[in-house]
Amino acid sequence: MNFGEKLKDLRTQKGWSQEELAKQMGVTRRTIGGYEAGTTYPRTRDMYAKLAELLETDVNYLMTENEEFMTEVGSFYGRRGQAQASEILSQTRELFAGGSLSEEDQKAFAIEMQRIFMDSKKVAREKFTPKKYRKNDEDNGT
Repeated sequence: MNFGEKLKDLRTQKGWSQEELAKQMGVTRRTIGGYEAGTTYPRTRDMYAKLAELLETDVNYLMTENEEFMTEVGSFYGRRGQAQASEILSQTRELFAGGSLSEEDQKAFAIEMQRIFMDSKKVAREKFTPKKYRKNDEDNGT
């Protein structure tokens, strides 16, 4: 079960609509819908923690390795970066739909793809960010 499925399941167990959960979270209904559809993910760990508290579950239940990765991507590269990473994860899942690799090997491959994605985004940022802005990024630790 992925993050979106877990979220929807927990929300419906509470008897809440997407709108009700959104109000409690301080986000839009569309945001909750995106989470449940798997097209977007919370950008910060604090958002996962708030969801877990409201839904009375452990934050670790909500966050699998993919969600952890998506949160990291979101904090560095925003929604656009998350969309790109989500597409890569989706294509990776499709690649192994036939089941030719063991689950452990599939997981190792996905982790390596995540590392490659983060490395390539970092290289692109360094290559395409004007020098006058790079110093600010270095000062902020990004």
